[in-house]
Amino acid sequence: MEFQDVVRRRRMVRRYASRPVDPAAVDRILSNAVRAPSAGFSQGWAFLLLDAPGDLARFWAATSDPDASSRWLDGMRTAPVVIVPLSHRDAYLDRYAEPDKGWSDRDEARWPVPYWHVDTGMASLLVLQTAVDEGLGACFFGIPPDRTDAFRAEFGVPPAYTPLGAVTVGHLPEDGTDTGAPGSPARRARRPLEDVVHRGGW
Repeated sequence: MEFQDVVRRRRMVRRYASRPVDPAAVDRILSNAVRAPSAGFSQGWAFLLLDAPGDLARFWAATSDPDASSRWLDGMRTAPVVIVPLSHRDAYLDRYAEPDKGWSDRDEARWPVPYWHVDTGMASLLVLQTAVDEGLGACFFGIPPDRTDAFRAEFGVPPAYTPLGAVTVGHLPEDGTDTGAPGSPARRARRPLEDVVHRGGW
């Protein structure tokens, strides 16, 4: 698929067909994710892959009320794959304390923004884009703050790793149905470039 087609076709898919995703496609998605840029080539990310029915059930039980039901949640639970991208701050602080960088104090104040989150976010975008290139759908969403501890405990996530959210991946529904939210592009116009691009100044 041409890159411009990947960009245009990328959208958040909230319901999936029941058939499984080819493991080779998942491997390509993750292989592309680790091609994201990272400050100092720190590569301070990790990805929790959940593609077994039992693991998916554990994920949804940890991150949502098992008795809860909504159009969005019921649709998302149909995904045969969930990928959780996690950032690792210490990988960056350690990397920039090395001789070629020289920030031996490991002070977070040196960072204008937390690049460990930025870089893991860029890796997450590559997950979304590669899913499109594979003919699949995907959706990035947040893990509720009050459910993060339960998620960590359920999957043994080390304290040094921060989940940025999760990405569902799967085949698009054969009947074309989706569970788009009210704020989706189908219901809300995309802002024109002239409103968001400031050329030469604000």
